[in-house]
Order: sequence, then structure tokens, then C-alpha cells
Amino acid sequence: MNRRRIAALAAALAVAPLLAAAPHQRAEADEPGGGRPSHPTGSHRTLGVDLDTVTIPELQARMKRGSLTSSALTEAYLRRIRDVDPKIHAVLRVSPTVRLQAAASDARHRRGTVRGPLDGIPVLLKDNVNTRDMPTTAGSLALALAGKPPATDADLVTRLREAGAVVLGKANMSEWANFRAERPTSGWSAVGGQTHNPYVLDRNPCGSSSGSAAALAASLAQVAIGTETDGSIVCPAGMNGVVGHKPSLGLVSRSGVVPISAEQDTAGPMARNVTDTALTLAVLAPDSGIAADTGLGADGGLLTDVRSAANGGPGQADPLARPGGPRGERIGGLRGKRIGLWRLPSLGTGVDALMTRTATRLRDAGAQVVEVTPPYQERLAKLEFPALLSEFHRDIDAYLATREGGPGDLAGLIEFNGAHPDEQTCFAGQELFEEALAAPSTDDPGYRAMRAELSDLARRSIDETMAAHDLDALASPANPAAWPTDCARGDNDVIPSSTPAAVAGYPSLSVPAGFVGELPVGLLLMAGDRQDGALLSLGAAVEHRLDAWRAPRYLPSVPDGASR
Repeated sequence: MNRRRIAALAAALAVAPLLAAAPHQRAEADEPGGGRPSHPTGSHRTLGVDLDTVTIPELQARMKRGSLTSSALTEAYLRRIRDVDPKIHAVLRVSPTVRLQAAASDARHRRGTVRGPLDGIPVLLKDNVNTRDMPTTAGSLALALAGKPPATDADLVTRLREAGAVVLGKANMSEWANFRAERPTSGWSAVGGQTHNPYVLDRNPCGSSSGSAAALAASLAQVAIGTETDGSIVCPAGMNGVVGHKPSLGLVSRSGVVPISAEQDTAGPMARNVTDTALTLAVLAPDSGIAADTGLGADGGLLTDVRSAANGGPGQADPLARPGGPRGERIGGLRGKRIGLWRLPSLGTGVDALMTRTATRLRDAGAQVVEVTPPYQERLAKLEFPALLSEFHRDIDAYLATREGGPGDLAGLIEFNGAHPDEQTCFAGQELFEEALAAPSTDDPGYRAMRAELSDLARRSIDETMAAHDLDALASPANPAAWPTDCARGDNDVIPSSTPAAVAGYPSLSVPAGFVGELPVGLLLMAGDRQDGALLSLGAAVEHRLDAWRAPRYLPSVPDGASR
């Protein structure tokens, strides 16, 4: 999330009609027939499963049968981190208790006291999520050098631990979630250096949940947690070819997560498939009704089916599969669904051509796809950044006051950065920090009026569009083809699609749509407030129809023209 991105949205929206007439470039590998190359670092079928494609229900079924243990699964991921992460720099650290956590899960499986679908499943956390047993730095040396981890886990980490998940470690991220400098480089932090896109190593992974997404693409964890203020889950998910869900605001607790804005911030699940994403959300937000919303039964929904499979019962191997239906058919399939496609041709001719093919494939599956343009986007682009400045000052001061040994407020953080050259090795600026320090208070009437208008227009942009066209969801490209990483130039991330749902507090979901050349592109789905379950169900049907995922090949580079 950065100022240059927000400031450029209006310009991008203005030129979109002109770019719509540009000739479409054929994407070179967006069809499933392109094949799924294996990883370059040896087999990852030593467990009898393919880490790239295995789902949590399949893992739980094997654990129930005794053909797999959490300890063996965890060791497999630790080997992957050792062998593959030096290429991409996605994982900052491994938990010192990871093997003990896995052994405890194995004991529960032997006793038949499994806590649920995440019991024994390795989960990677973005490094702005508090953990009592590991540093939490938000990528900043100011927190890394403080010497003490947070006193307590974030609420969401407590939920994961109570569910039996194996907290594998911390993922790198864009420092301060890309809210420090006017020209940041996504995926870079002073603590972790630069995370690379696993598909093409000199390309950017987007941000700020860069390490979470890249680690999943490289099969370094089964599930990861990201956070988003505007685009920071769904853009990295799309650009790294994985699934990312930004939940409705307030569905997942923000307590213990390094903030930008309480009015927009949320943590959310990321995985290589919608099934694992949905199961993780059900754990993160157990009182939300998410499982029941998917139509999988009144008693626990998703959790009931997976728990049944994990306990050797007749539950579905895929918790989103339709009971009694054909193999691969999902609840809430595409037939009869109405989807509004917001094309955003400004993201490139290759992406626009992919959206054309995506719409055709969805129509062939029985969906009705109509083209739409949500209103009020230029006004949202104008108002969002000034509101976030005020909110960041308020919220980061409150967070820093909970941490021992580092700067106690934003003014101290600015002073720290100016005194430490290692904070300036990729980009030196901290303009956003300085502007936030001078921004009006959140008690200021002008700020309050601005935030009220901003939230209202964002909700109306989605609600009015969906009502006018009788839609089940909006869809748009989640990302452009990844740009080359360049500290001197900074990001090229004018991506308007995430803003309406992010500002409204509505859910959004990125699923793999295909490729432009060698670079993944996601399809971003959006729906109304608290429609997370319905959106995940629709996303599962879209995922099945498009079948667009393939493993990365870790190419050193591709020509610029091959990604437009």
C-alpha cells in the first residue's frame, strides 16, 4: 500500500477506455494444457503426496490412516525451505518449537483427539503478526533490534495454535506493509532483503504479503497468513499464482497485528487452493458462520466434513465438493451465476486478453458474464490516501506503545530510520511516515467527513453495481503481469481492482486465472459484506473451471515484451 499507487489510480481509470482498443497480445501459457513443471530441487513426493497439489483434507485422511504424520510433513516443508528458499528469500525464520508442535499433533492423532482440520498442518505467518516465541518486525530493524518478541500472540495465532496448527515460522514482507516511502519496492525489507517471484526471479512478488505468497507458490508451507489494507493479500496471491482471501472487515481479529488502519486492515488466509483457504478462514473466524454459509451442513459446515474425513468417516475428501455429485463438481457451481466483469484494460493487453478468455470459459460453464464499471472510483482514489495517513499515525503509535525496547511512537521511528543506513539500502525515503506525523488527527471533523464519504462511496460502488446487474459477484484482474524488481524505480503497481472491497470492508478473493507469458495473473472476485462463504464457494467453482495453476520454474528472467 503506497501513496504513488493511490495517487495514480485516477489517471489509470481515465485512460482505461483508450487502452481498451489496443490490440490483444496472446498469452503464451494460460491454458491448463501447458503442463505443470516439477520443482528443480528434487522430488517432493517422498511422503507419498505431491506438496504442490495436496489439500488439507487429503493430508488429514492420511494422518488418520497412519500413512502420514505431522512430523514427517513438517520435515518435508523444512527441507523445501532449506533447498528452495535461497532462490526466493520468502521465509525469514523458522519457529524454534516447530518440531515439538508437530510431535504434539501426532500424539493427538494417535489418541483420536484431533482438534480439527488444521491439526498438524504447517502454517507460515507474515512478519507483522505477533508471536510470543519469535520476533515480529514488520520488516523493520527498529523492531528487530528491540531484542524482545511481543509479550503475547496475536489473537489469530492463538486460534491457530488452539486448532492444532503447526506455526512453521515467519514470512518476509514489504517493510511496514509498503507504508513508509513514496517509491517503495514490494517484497523488500531491511530485515529480510528482497523476496523474488518464484515464476521469474527478477520479477516482483507484489506486496505487502510478498513472502507469504511466494512461499506458497514454492510449496514452502501448506497455508500462509497475509494481511491487507488495500491489495496486500490479493495482489501477491495473483502475482504468485496462489489463492488469497481478504475477509470482510472485522471477521478476523486485528489484535496483535502491526497496523496501518483499523478502518481497512484485516488478516486473511492464503493457500494453493480454495479448499485450504476456506478451512483456514473457518479457524480464524469460528463465530462468523463461514462454514455454514457454504451450504455444507448446519453443524459446522466445512469443519464437519473435514473432521469426518480426518476421523476416517464418510466425509468428502474435498470439503467444497457436492455430495453425490460428479467428481470435481463444487457446491454453488457456475451454472446460472451472474458475474460482473470489470476489465481494467489499463493493466495490459496480455491481461485483457486473458480476461476475454476467462469470461468465455466461465460462460461455457453456464455463468452469465456481463461487463461493468463500478462508479465513484476516481473519488475513492482521491480520498483514500489522506484518510490512511491520519489512521496510520493513530494506530502505529498505539501498537508501538505495546512493544518493549524499540521506538515508542511514529516520531521515534522516523528518527531511528534516519540514523540507520541499513534501512536505506533499497530506498531511503520515509515520506509517508513524515506525512502521517503531520496529518490531521482522527478526531478532526474534516478527517471524519472524509472517511465517512470514502466508506459510503466504496460500499455503494459495489452494492449499486451488483444490484443494477443482479450479480452474484464482481470480477476483475487481481494484478498486472509482474514488473521487474528495481529499487531505483520502485513499484509499478497502479492496480485499481482491490480498492472498492478494501475500502468498503467487503470480502475479496483472488484465484489463479492464467498466465501472461510465464507470469501468473489472478481473477479477483468481490461480493457484499459478510458474504465470505458464498464468495469462497463461487471461487471454488471458478478455480475448478479455469484449472489455471502450475508450479513455478524459477526462471532467471524473461524479456520485457513477453509479459505485456
